[in-house]
Amino acid sequence: MKNIIFTIKAPIPLGAYSQGILFNNIIFISGQIPIHPVTGIIHSKISEQTLQVLTNIESILIEVKCDISNIIKTTVFLTNLDDYNKMNIVYRNFFLKKKLSYPARSCIEVSRLPKDVKIEIEAIAVKNKKY
Repeated sequence: MKNIIFTIKAPIPLGAYSQGILFNNIIFISGQIPIHPVTGIIHSKISEQTLQVLTNIESILIEVKCDISNIIKTTVFLTNLDDYNKMNIVYRNFFLKKKLSYPARSCIEVSRLPKDVKIEIEAIAVKNKKY
C-alpha cells in the first residue's frame, strides 16, 4: 500500500511531488533542498546547506517513526563538485554523531537546482529493517 508522507517540519514541496512515499516498508524521500521549514531561510555556505538538507530528510523519516539509521541509499546533487569535501565533512559527521554506518551514496554535479541552492539530496530508507 502506498502512503504519502508529509510533515510541516520539512519544507513544503515546491512542485508536483510528495515529500516522501512509504510503499511496502520502503521509504522514498524526494530530493530535499536546504530551505528551513519555518523561516524559509536558505544559507549561503555549502556546509550549512548540507546540514539543513539532512535535517529535513530526518524530519520526514521521523514522521513515519524512523530516523536516519533507516537510510540505505542517498543521491547527492551538487552544483559544484568543488564543494564535495565540505559537503562530505558535514554528511559524514551527521551519520557519525549517531554512531551509524554510512548508507550507499551517489554524488553528481548538476548545472542548476531549484532556488539556485548548492545541494539537493534524495534518500531511500527501509522501515523496520532487519539484517
